[in-house]
Amino acid sequence: MSRKLVVGVSGNLTRPSKTRTFISHITGELANGIGATETVFDIEDLGPSLPLARRIGDLDPSARNIVEQVTGADVLVIGSPTFKGSYTGLFKHFFDLLDPSSLRGKPVILAATGGGERHSLIVEHQLRPLFGFFEALTMPTAIYASDKDFTDGLLVSQAIHARARQAVAEACRVLAAPFSVNRAA
Repeated sequence: MSRKLVVGVSGNLTRPSKTRTFISHITGELANGIGATETVFDIEDLGPSLPLARRIGDLDPSARNIVEQVTGADVLVIGSPTFKGSYTGLFKHFFDLLDPSSLRGKPVILAATGGGERHSLIVEHQLRPLFGFFEALTMPTAIYASDKDFTDGLLVSQAIHARARQAVAEACRVLAAPFSVNRAA
């Protein structure tokens, strides 16, 4: 039996990134919790073919490989920095390219970062509906971290670490379930 795959996707367009650090942390915790392989991508990793793509076939081979890893993952950790109250445009464009059934039943941890607390509902008002459209199984606990939760690019807030552990525990319970999700068409 092959190891499970945990894929993190950060809606980040630049590096270094607090969002990438945050998503990598959660992805690592989850992979350790279920004994899985992990990988994390930034939207930037999709390269120059993403902005012009109108369908998956328009992406270059490297970007299509990332799509295959995202859709083939056993569980996803998804996050975006907050821009004007929402996720990044290229983050949304990436998910617009996916087949609507490609994430059906897939466990997903939702996370976001932003400059302040006023953006904290991005996970509930933007990310959760997006993944609801895909019929993904979003974990009940979503995590938002603001600038004050980081020091020198590292997540230092114990409260945010606790929420991340809670979301990871939820995903671990889902992945350990003795039944499989029926992926009816």
